[in-house]
Amino acid sequence: MNSFQNEKNLVREYFKELENASGKEVESVLNNYTGDNYFWRGVYPFREINSKNKVAEEFWMPLKKSLKHMQRRQDIFFAGQNELGERVWVFSMGHFMGLFDEEWLGVRPTGKMHHLRYAEFNCIEDGKIVESGIFVDIIGFMQEAGINLLPPSTGKYFVYPGPRDHNGLLFDDAPKEEGEKTLALVNEMVDDLSKLNQSKSNDCPPEVLEKTWSSDMIWYGPAGIGASYTIPRYQKQHQLPFRKNLKDKRFNGHVCRLAEGNFACFFGWPNLSNTPTGGFLGLPGGEINAEMQVVDVYYRKGEELSENWVFIDIPYWLKQQGLDIIERTQEIKNPKI
Repeated sequence: MNSFQNEKNLVREYFKELENASGKEVESVLNNYTGDNYFWRGVYPFREINSKNKVAEEFWMPLKKSLKHMQRRQDIFFAGQNELGERVWVFSMGHFMGLFDEEWLGVRPTGKMHHLRYAEFNCIEDGKIVESGIFVDIIGFMQEAGINLLPPSTGKYFVYPGPRDHNGLLFDDAPKEEGEKTLALVNEMVDDLSKLNQSKSNDCPPEVLEKTWSSDMIWYGPAGIGASYTIPRYQKQHQLPFRKNLKDKRFNGHVCRLAEGNFACFFGWPNLSNTPTGGFLGLPGGEINAEMQVVDVYYRKGEELSENWVFIDIPYWLKQQGLDIIERTQEIKNPKI
């Protein structure tokens, strides 16, 4: 059995120290735990940062200043070797929770408990974090503050739970064969959808999903799309609108794809590119082909996929088409007059 205890313990200590750090202490934490050539990816407006001090100054310090007493509320934690390379990655997903006492990205504070949904990938090499991908749901953060900047969503967005069996924190290593089984099932599902894409069909017969998904599947999508329960509702509330309201869809690959135990995840930079034809997110179409950064997290229960948590950097997808929802929110809801 592969052991990922060193990598897991390193990341858990990093999380602990980062949570307890304030102000400039955040820079010291990053200096202690990350490598010299640390590379960080994040959602818009952060994108790519090659300096650990800038990561602290531009992302962590403003966020921790806004969400006072911020806690990392983990629902899923596991590690594995990247199927697309030899390096080990550690994955964490859940919510950052704190008291929203100061503005963040133009959103006025509420003075109340507030959540920011996150998925975080950390690549470990020679005892240091050398690469990170941090995806947060900014639209969900805005919605919780009462800012509804998109038309009504097809699904339902809320503070999503972790796995229904409460078994997502793999602090101890899981048997290698269980992770292999999970990743094989995920890859089978992806292959089925790839074949469907190659057929140029915008439909998806339910039996295609029934090969790998449980009938009571839950799909937890990003704010703006929302969550769906059962295969028929998932198809109606997300899959078919996605397939029918976007054209020129192209898969661009993944940066990392890994699994441990009953859990698997991947992200791309970008995963996809597509052009809206009208209707997706309740918005008009256009002729601009835009990139999508996507995270998928899967829970396998028995022989089927049971739950799927998804992050899409929708603000960046819209920015490429000329709509900066962060800038617009700042100007309308919290103008600097």
